[in-house]
Amino acid sequence: MTPQEAIDMALSLSCWTAPTGAAPLDGGITNHNIRVTDQGCDYVVRLGQDIPEHGILRWHELSLSRSAAAAGLAPGVHHAEPGALVLEFIASEALGEDDLHDPATLMAATDLIARLHREMPQHLRGPILSFWVFHILRDYAATLRARGSRHIPALSALLEQADMLERAVGPVTLVPGHNDLLPANILRTSDRLWLIDWEYGGFNSPLFDLGGLASNCALDRDAELAMLTRYFGRVPDATLWRSYSAMKCASLLRETMWSMISELTSTLDFDYADYTDKNLDRFRDALANFTHKDT
Repeated sequence: MTPQEAIDMALSLSCWTAPTGAAPLDGGITNHNIRVTDQGCDYVVRLGQDIPEHGILRWHELSLSRSAAAAGLAPGVHHAEPGALVLEFIASEALGEDDLHDPATLMAATDLIARLHREMPQHLRGPILSFWVFHILRDYAATLRARGSRHIPALSALLEQADMLERAVGPVTLVPGHNDLLPANILRTSDRLWLIDWEYGGFNSPLFDLGGLASNCALDRDAELAMLTRYFGRVPDATLWRSYSAMKCASLLRETMWSMISELTSTLDFDYADYTDKNLDRFRDALANFTHKDT
């Protein structure tokens, strides 16, 4: 879909009265995002179909988006129809990796994650899926083999490492998770932070969101300790640190294998091969650090 085709599709939705403008928004590597103005109000249109190979089901994204809005975590849902989700536009800036290196911003983001995990359950309605990263990794590997990926020679070793990490994570407490905490999915206004993009949401260990945020922002150990202490209300002991570190590695491997799949399936204009290689390097560095400290 070209940018103009995405604009035309966004403007064709049945929710508009008198739209006066539409323009693509930056970001998004699984959707086309269009800003539309209608009767003086601005909205974001997310255009995208189900993506079964990534477990993305748009009915589920809609349900979580509504629940997150009800919990005060995310923009309100204005309209939905097959292939399109229309959200209230929030004048804001998307965070970047460097923003999370600021201690105050990191603590605010940690508090937002804690609110998600602790307050959103009372707003959930209907069926809610799980997001167990180790199942996802095994499913990704099977898909990559079936589709003749260039990464097939590496898969056996990656799955062995994933099994080791799953054992290291140990027992978990389930919470509703965002599960895609790239810094760009956190918006900042003058007085608060917001979470957007719920297509990967589902029940998970809280450590996945925390580890994902840390790995996506390249936090150093002191920042990670501060984040975990803020979230749990105590300095992490050796058991919690080991479980967290294993989940952080798993989140990096999931991002890597997500990109491996996208190399084969996505039609968006994005360099997935380069993204794969960069994330694979980050995973291997994190795994080497984990196994070194674990011996």
